[in-house]
Amino acid sequence: MEDIFNPVYRKDYFEGYSNGLNPVIEIKEFYSDAFQEGFQIGRQEYENMNGKISNGIPKLIVTTKVLEDFLLAGMLGMNIDETGYTPFQIEVIQKWYQSGVEKYDVYSNRSLLSILDDNGIELT
Repeated sequence: MEDIFNPVYRKDYFEGYSNGLNPVIEIKEFYSDAFQEGFQIGRQEYENMNGKISNGIPKLIVTTKVLEDFLLAGMLGMNIDETGYTPFQIEVIQKWYQSGVEKYDVYSNRSLLSILDDNGIELT
């Protein structure tokens, strides 16, 4: 990896990374080393959350944001809906949810739910 603080390298790297996170995109020709490296890291991250692309692209895509939502659900003691996810994705989701459950604090949960309720925010 070259200097990530080099603006040209950084731009190419993040462009490759974002392309790697998109399971539909196949890059046959890489534009630069930075793009190629970013693409490989992005693709690896995608496959760590959703399974190998060679096994098919799932109907629902798991992202870091989705995993953070499941972590929060665990921390709040909320039930989760795993409908539409593949068995591979459910394993990943359950790890994040369980991590949230381990951080669950009844007293914090009550306070947070009270604040949300006072502001008219409903959690489903």
